[in-house]
Amino acid sequence: MNIQPKCYDKVVSLITKGVDIPNPLTIDLGDEVNVDQISGKGVRIYPGCRIYGKETVISAGCRIGYEGPVTIDNCQLGPDVELKGGYFNKSVFLEKANMGSGAQVREGCILEEEANGAHCVGIKQTILFPFVTLGSLINFCDCLMAGGTSRKDHSEVGSSYIHFNFTPDGDKTTASLFGDVPRGVMLNQPAIFLGGQGGTVGPSRVGYGNIVAANSVLRSDFVEDNQLIVEEALSGKKTDFRPKAYPNIRRIIENNIIYIASLKALEEWYLHVRRPFFDQQEFGQYIFTGLLDKLALGKKERIKRLQALAEKARMSPQQNAETNLEALGRNEFSDRVAEIETLFATSIGDNEAEKSRDDFLSAFDKAKSGKGADYIAVIQGLPAEISGQGTLWLQGIVEAFCSKTKEIVPSLKLFGR
Repeated sequence: MNIQPKCYDKVVSLITKGVDIPNPLTIDLGDEVNVDQISGKGVRIYPGCRIYGKETVISAGCRIGYEGPVTIDNCQLGPDVELKGGYFNKSVFLEKANMGSGAQVREGCILEEEANGAHCVGIKQTILFPFVTLGSLINFCDCLMAGGTSRKDHSEVGSSYIHFNFTPDGDKTTASLFGDVPRGVMLNQPAIFLGGQGGTVGPSRVGYGNIVAANSVLRSDFVEDNQLIVEEALSGKKTDFRPKAYPNIRRIIENNIIYIASLKALEEWYLHVRRPFFDQQEFGQYIFTGLLDKLALGKKERIKRLQALAEKARMSPQQNAETNLEALGRNEFSDRVAEIETLFATSIGDNEAEKSRDDFLSAFDKAKSGKGADYIAVIQGLPAEISGQGTLWLQGIVEAFCSKTKEIVPSLKLFGR
């Protein structure tokens, strides 16, 4: 009887190139895995791990499965990433990101430098900027979170926190922004704290420096910065349930448009600012491609959910659609959601945003000259004036997409203008 593992030759190849595999017969590698995309420098793969996917990349210094078995499927890992136990699918982990045991990281996630989670964290379509920390026993899908300046000054989500991202009507137009992209990428904003045993009902937006008390459930936006937020529990009641009522549909659509526009702004940041840093890194091009792929997955998911909402939001003549102004807006949204999809499938083409980009990039190139390849150090070393220029550029992208969406569905009177 031949009990030699199918992946025997691949395991031998990894060991030969320097990968530390203490118990080689306990790991599994898919036939499609390219061992040339796994570094031989300081990588350690503990017993019970499974590595699949032709797009999987494991960079130098990574430690896989120290606390329990790990399954990696088409993920890109930057240097010194630690995945201690759990399941990781179609996601990117940048330098020194780490996740504790029992993690379930599903498709579309990006954990930037030193972002991390403790045990039993579930995320999907989630983006964590550098240093953001998730506690234990957390469900934090469909979110983008920024804020903080280091591992000692970071945005934090307390243990047993939930981002509520599914409605009784079956909608998932629920993505939330904790912080934002235009200021968040500068790595100079006050940290956000979401107290444990709490939650947020998406879609929501929360400003920088905000402290949310434990056991609070956020059901609205708190876009002002540096606020202490204590939410009271809802009082008990019983009333008739009206499916597809959408009393806050304008806010729902606004927050979704801002979120998708923010993904577009982040894509521009990656393309014009982050790319050269990856060019100097082992497997950097694969990791950079992975980042763009995850942003594309995120945009596709959000548009898909917006389209589903548009179908449900339509009101019939029996619902007084001819005379109800809200109904006119809802039906216009339903009729023209394809135009919104087309809008986000292209670059914004805004002259003012492009000028802001060129001004920032010119100043940025001069400021980073001779500063090396440490992305965090370079960005945090920018003078405030240059950081402000970058924020102006990215905010211009977000606002341009919001403005053009408003033109597509004028009856909704989006963004209060």
